[in-house]
Amino acid sequence: MARVTASLSPRDYRSALSTPGATAPVLTSLLARLPIAMIGLALLLYVERTTGSFATAGLVSAANLAGVAFGSVLQGRIMDRLGPTAPLCVASAVFTAFVAAEVLAIESTAPVAVLTTLAFAIGITEPMTAPASRALWSRLLPPGTVRDAAYSYEAISMEVFFILGPGLAGLLVALPWPGTGVVVGAVCMVVGSVGFACTRAARHRRPLPQERSSDSMLGALGTPGMRTVALAALGFGTLLGMVEVAVPATAEHAGRPALGGLMLSVLSISSVIVGVLYGMRPWPRPMHLRLPALLLGFAALIALLALPETLWGLSLALLVAGSLITPQSTAHSVALDIAAPSGTATEAFGWVITAVTLGAAAGQSLSGWIVELAGPPQAFVTAGAIGALLAPALWLRRTTLLPSATPPETTFAAV
Repeated sequence: MARVTASLSPRDYRSALSTPGATAPVLTSLLARLPIAMIGLALLLYVERTTGSFATAGLVSAANLAGVAFGSVLQGRIMDRLGPTAPLCVASAVFTAFVAAEVLAIESTAPVAVLTTLAFAIGITEPMTAPASRALWSRLLPPGTVRDAAYSYEAISMEVFFILGPGLAGLLVALPWPGTGVVVGAVCMVVGSVGFACTRAARHRRPLPQERSSDSMLGALGTPGMRTVALAALGFGTLLGMVEVAVPATAEHAGRPALGGLMLSVLSISSVIVGVLYGMRPWPRPMHLRLPALLLGFAALIALLALPETLWGLSLALLVAGSLITPQSTAHSVALDIAAPSGTATEAFGWVITAVTLGAAAGQSLSGWIVELAGPPQAFVTAGAIGALLAPALWLRRTTLLPSATPPETTFAAV
């Protein structure tokens, strides 16, 4: 029988966020994830302003994204075994050191190899509070609509900051010192991560005796259902990455380059509103059908971004396209309850972040190449075509997200 996700109500969200022991983790994790999409872009803009080279900046940004992709899974696997407190504190300390080293290297015009290596180190040590926060709900709440609402909240807050990040980075890089965005983002992430790690709920987070870690070398990704969720997240990240390059390119071609980051932030408006409403009445209801349907719809809306001929028209189209961002990220998060092996909650969400990050890196690279050759409209059309190809692949793998195909994620235990 297909896993049908129940409709969520505002009461479910209130119940989740008012759960005993949840307030401190919620507030600290918000601060930690605020710069989640800000540091990479801020680093790119900082390097470009300092060196004058987009090529160098692109290499540094790509190295940072690659580091995040590896670090999310590595840290997730460690936290599933040790709990989040020690790993997050250690990662925060090392991350701070690498950020300081990168700033010094940029200011001293160090070789590209040094900047790239440090950017990768920043990414791999970036404290992964988001997966730890998501995993914590399976300990604070039993299975049901309230836990699903908590997962939905996690996805909504992630997407808000994922979309607002580029706008914040663009604003901060315009300050007298272009490294402001990197430093502000790093401070928020470290303070929030250490604060989360020190909360009572996080300190008491330990693997339950009946939980097991996956014996596969791939860890959580060893199950077919997890690979399906990862494919959905990869497609989502690819399309979003292409948009993140094509929109600023459109603004630059129109002679208003400063509007690029702000236009991307328009996506967050409809993303949050529709994300909450969609959770109340999701469609399709069965999760194994929802993932391909949402990706296909998102691809169609992105392809339509090629039609507007003015920045105002593109902004309105972005408002429409953003409506399917949070529903997808929420679906990925909730689907982990079906797909993730027991005892791999943090690592499983780390794989989702990795898939989105790698997809975004590939999408940004491809979109930049297409923009140079054919212009931004063609990048939007290509993104739509990629989504139209990946959606049927998800549909062919739909049986891997039936409840009988994969084991449950975790067992509820009072903290």
